Amino acid sequence: MVTQGAPQPPASVPVAGENEQPQETQNQEQEEEPAPEPLPSPPVPIELPKVQLTPQGQLANPPETIKAVYLTSWSGGSATRINYVIDLAKTTEVNAVVIDIKDFSGELAYDTAVPEVELYNGENIKIWNMASTVRRLHDAGIYVIARVTVFQDPVLANARPDLAVQSKQGQGIWKDYKGLSWIDPSAKEAWNYTVAIAQDAAARGFDEINFDYIRFPSDGDLKDMTFPSADGTKTRRETMKEFFAYLEQNLRGITISADLFGLSTSSRDDLGIGQVIEDAYWHFDYVYPMVYPSHYANGYNGYANPAEHPYEVVHFSMQAAQSRLDALQLANPNQTFAKLRPWLQDFDLGADYDSLMVQAQIQAAADALGQNFSGFLVWAPTNWYTQQALLPFVFDRAAYNARLNPAVGL
Repeated sequence: MVTQGAPQPPASVPVAGENEQPQETQNQEQEEEPAPEPLPSPPVPIELPKVQLTPQGQLANPPETIKAVYLTSWSGGSATRINYVIDLAKTTEVNAVVIDIKDFSGELAYDTAVPEVELYNGENIKIWNMASTVRRLHDAGIYVIARVTVFQDPVLANARPDLAVQSKQGQGIWKDYKGLSWIDPSAKEAWNYTVAIAQDAAARGFDEINFDYIRFPSDGDLKDMTFPSADGTKTRRETMKEFFAYLEQNLRGITISADLFGLSTSSRDDLGIGQVIEDAYWHFDYVYPMVYPSHYANGYNGYANPAEHPYEVVHFSMQAAQSRLDALQLANPNQTFAKLRPWLQDFDLGADYDSLMVQAQIQAAADALGQNFSGFLVWAPTNWYTQQALLPFVFDRAAYNARLNPAVGL
């Protein structure tokens, strides 16, 4: 956890920060939920938990360098998928797993002790015994990360529309192009809601809490948005900086990480969503840029199709991110900042991603970060992974270059 921080600061295939589940569970995910019971009016404010849950049951010797795969909550509740991850840990270099506990739906995947989650009918139980699942993974030596989608939250928005992003045109709660509603990032009651969920997860044994969608919306009719909790005095960046500091302040003793857009590694503005990578460096233990090559626009850095250049895209992005972190550390030598770990892709989009393409990303991250390399996370929306890419390897640069330039050697 960060111990010295002081307040400072897309695509057709869903990835970290996007909504997707294994094909066999999609119909389950889309079943309609019963209408929620009416809430008190005016609603009872969400406050910080009166009883501070403490982390317990964490892995005794967490790895310094993680090599993680991702599971949806449906997969997290499947014995078959848990066995699969344990087998990956036995047969490859995988030593960590990220499990959705609150995804794009806003639903919590297990029976929590958070009163507001129950009040808002926010549970859809997919993992029936969370503590037991975490213990089983720990027994296999696997570091377990809980992923929490924050401001994209239809459950909280529907239960508490006063906290939701609203439509200027009087259409009620604003929704993005996927039809999903969002919470106003300025709404501090939602910050308390997030803290309570994180504390509950840590009390179940999770080793780390990973926050995604910690930003303003990026798609939809953005001109139609209005933010009822905003007082008009803060920029989006300032709002997110304050939120990051709030998480750090109220989750001391818990390891926390932040998912950021891949472009935040090199962009000097907030991308219109409030994300500036230096702001996250101050307040999290780890920052996870989502540097999926397929998610960079055609023409990025001169590449007609960035997805065909995984090594180059990841290397440039992570080198830029580390350079900015180095500069921040140089200016603040007594401050402890976050470490970097990238999200990498193991799915076909823009190019076929076989073991060589996945290995190219891993090698690029290791080369770019050098002695600061502390691991990576791999995302496959199917939750099945290219096993050969996760074995120890010597990167076949010649084969990679030949793929980039197929005419060479003919």
